[in-house]
Amino acid sequence: MRRVGEVVRTAGGVAVVRVPSDEDPVDVGTMVVDDSLSTVGRVVDVFGPVSRPYVAVTPNDGAALTELLGKPLYAR
Repeated sequence: MRRVGEVVRTAGGVAVVRVPSDEDPVDVGTMVVDDSLSTVGRVVDVFGPVSRPYVAVTPNDGAALTELLGKPLYAR
């Protein structure tokens, strides 16, 4: 698995994930899981500065965005 980053906020029904400075962002459409390998959602956008971008993850039905704050997410 590849680390996507840490959820830094939620806005407009998506989780905003900060990509680590030593990683490249994952592609749009990538499925994202949490520490327990539960599917959280799918990457829908990559934005922000090239040196340290963010990705937007739209949640699957039943995924509680507020519970993801501060947690790492991984690409499946």
